[in-house]
Amino acid sequence: MTSERTESLLAHDWMERNPAAVSEHIERLPTQDAAELASLIRPETLAKVFRTLSVDAALAILSNADPKAAGTLLTRLAPSQAGALLGEIPEAGREAILGCLSKPAAADLRRLLEYPAETAGRLRDPRIEVFRATTTVGQALQRLPRAPAERRALNLFVVADDGRLVGIVPLHEAALAEPPATLASLIQGPLVAVSPFASRAEVVETMERSRLTSLPVVGPEGLPIGVLRLHELMREVGKELSADLVSITGASKDETALSSTGFAVKKRLPWLQVNLLTAFLAAAVVGLFEETIAQFTALAVLLPVVAGQSGNSGSQALAVAVRGLALREINVWSWPGVALKELATGALNGIAVGVVTSSAVYIWSQSAGLALITGTAMIASMTIAGVAGAVIPMLLAALGQDPAQSSSILLTTVTDVVSFFSFLGLATLLMGLL
Repeated sequence: MTSERTESLLAHDWMERNPAAVSEHIERLPTQDAAELASLIRPETLAKVFRTLSVDAALAILSNADPKAAGTLLTRLAPSQAGALLGEIPEAGREAILGCLSKPAAADLRRLLEYPAETAGRLRDPRIEVFRATTTVGQALQRLPRAPAERRALNLFVVADDGRLVGIVPLHEAALAEPPATLASLIQGPLVAVSPFASRAEVVETMERSRLTSLPVVGPEGLPIGVLRLHELMREVGKELSADLVSITGASKDETALSSTGFAVKKRLPWLQVNLLTAFLAAAVVGLFEETIAQFTALAVLLPVVAGQSGNSGSQALAVAVRGLALREINVWSWPGVALKELATGALNGIAVGVVTSSAVYIWSQSAGLALITGTAMIASMTIAGVAGAVIPMLLAALGQDPAQSSSILLTTVTDVVSFFSFLGLATLLMGLL
């Protein structure tokens, strides 16, 4: 056996036994040198090295490696880590890597990129900075300034030699510790982390309970595959709520203030046509009581008052229900309790508004009958509008539709029809009081 062969075997044997030390050495090398060194390491050994390698270093190696070699390496990594890294590679490079693999292998890797919507796996930032348990406080603090401001975490995520996440060290505790102290010595309490399949509600609940501003996402092998940051979660929630605010009127979530006129017309016009149809439906209800209105023209004056208050009551309930669904405070199974709450709220508000309305109508018309009819219709329409405002978005969610999409158009139809029918119907039944 030649000396070169012996040295090679010894080197591979040492790397096999000390993957954490190899990864630490690779992280200190320039990108090109790191990629060249990685190309000399057996894929089986390199996969072990990748378990504790920083995401930036791992991506640099994959991006500079031959696509076939990169693909072979990805198939040997833990699935959760492979998916996290593959998702960060630009699309062109990702397709080049997948194109060098067999169809079954490529299909398996593609599936790793798919997490259900609104789960930690979809919301996470895969660029998580990890520190080995043997890393000293001084070494860890020296690495921190290299992270961009938006990725600068207030917690240090500590991993064992096999890459498993073993603990979290708050940055302020590390800053107060002695530089020679290891991160392992600063870990306190049980590990707090979430699965990539955890819902957004679970993530928020875990953050509130543990009082963490950044939360690691770990795969089934215990490997960290990403981080969730509180400020980013709140920004996403804000985007979703603002999108719901747009779609609740029938406009598209995809439309922005700078979208072209053609795009805006294409997205808005269909719902405007639907709204026109519902407006004719409400007008048809008014037409049923044409004779009553002809005899008592005061009804036509007061009709918008009843309809307007009914619409406002329904819109308030609608806004609360849509926000509750977006924040996962309620689900479609909560509708009985939510509906009963809005029923009581609408009735109490209706009574309060109805008393004021009746008093104003009596002062204006000197007709006790007209005041009674207006106040009663106000109570009935506001009560029903409140229930409708809560139930409509939940029904849309139960049907698999966007609960915010054009809810207001459907609600407007309900509130107009109910308010017109209750006010004019009562006037027709109690015509003798007018």
